[in-house]
Parts: sequence; structure tokens; C-alpha cells
Amino acid sequence: MDDWKSNSRMTGPKSITISKNQAEVLKKYSNRNSPNESCAILFGSNNNDTITTREIFLTENIEKSPVNFTISNEELITAYNKAEEMNLDVIGIFHSHPDSVPFPSTTDEKYMEINPVTWVIYSNVHDEFKAYIYNSGIVPVTVKIM
Repeated sequence: MDDWKSNSRMTGPKSITISKNQAEVLKKYSNRNSPNESCAILFGSNNNDTITTREIFLTENIEKSPVNFTISNEELITAYNKAEEMNLDVIGIFHSHPDSVPFPSTTDEKYMEINPVTWVIYSNVHDEFKAYIYNSGIVPVTVKIM
């Protein structure tokens, strides 16, 4: 992970795999933080067109907002250091939409463009995970829960 920028810049994965246990952790975390958005950093590997989630780094939404999230710089640094210690890449950003569909907001899209990893969004009201990457626009990525 000496060159984390090139390792994390994925140009278009076709799918992201999340284990059933990881999905449950993210759902419970989202429900616990509702009505505010929850957020996390996903660690794993990118093999061909498939991203595999190996670890979840739960983070605090310092905005404590139902429509936005921000991860502190300190937590971001800690997450990247932890991923490096584990010899994993930062492969995704997770957040919840407590009261809406799992589709990127205008704000999400702006940040997706400067954080070119897979963005996984969980809708609390629809109990649904969706994923996207920004590649000259929002591109859907299949979520596989296994």
C-alpha cells in the first residue's frame, strides 16, 4: 500500500462482495445511528472486476445529520493506517440513507468524484444495499451479499 492512491482508484468494478455478517453489522449500525446517516470505511481487495470486502472500519458521522455525513480527518488517517497494517486497500465508503432510497445525492456525487472508490449506500426504509462508482457519472456496481 505504498501508493494507496493508485491502489484505491478503481475505474469500474462490476461487483462488490459483502459477507452476510458484514451486511448485518452495517444494517445494525445504520439503525442504531438513525435518524442520522451512519458511515464506515471498507477494506479489502480488488481482483479483476470484483471487489471483496474483508473488514469494516465503523466511523462517526461528525455532522450528526440525517442528510449528510462527514468522517473526521483523524478517523480517515486512522482508517488508512489500519488498512495498511492489515495489508488491505481502502476499497469503499459506506453510508446510510435513513429516510430515502439508496442512490447518491448531489452531495454524494460531488464527493464520489474526488474519492474514486466504490460507494455503498444502505437505505434504512427499504432495507436495501446499492453500490456505485463515479466514472464520468454515477455507475451502478452490483452488491453481492454472501
